[in-house]
Amino acid sequence: MELDRIENILEKYFQGETTIAEEKELKDYFSSPNVAQHLEQYQPMFGYFSQVKQQKSTQEIPLQTKKRNVAWLSIAASAVVLLGIGTYFFAGEQNAAPTVAQSELGTYDNPEEALKATQKALALLSNNVNVGIGSVQYINEYEQSKNKIFKQ
Repeated sequence: MELDRIENILEKYFQGETTIAEEKELKDYFSSPNVAQHLEQYQPMFGYFSQVKQQKSTQEIPLQTKKRNVAWLSIAASAVVLLGIGTYFFAGEQNAAPTVAQSELGTYDNPEEALKATQKALALLSNNVNVGIGSVQYINEYEQSKNKIFKQ
């Protein structure tokens, strides 16, 4: 009866359908001295699994680690940051107008000068708005042409 069970489990083992408990039962059976003669051919295979399980590897595996020189990397990063800060302040000084103070902009003591400056600024704004209105007229003509062609 036990022999039939072992043969069934062995057949399931080669089909890949055994459970861990059944595989343990096969290993126990084939490691015992009472193996049936027609099944002795499988004994070295299951004996090998038991042997390998007991073996321990003593070979050392050398790990190759790449050393990065962090000091040089941090020095380079610091230099880039300092260069960026220096460029920012240098460019900022050149763009600033040194002759006119920020608090003096837009203030006039004489009302007539203020009126002339305001009229000049409004005329500039008016010219720019008129250019924009002319562009919008071209867009309106385009829309009308498109509507004629595609007839919505």
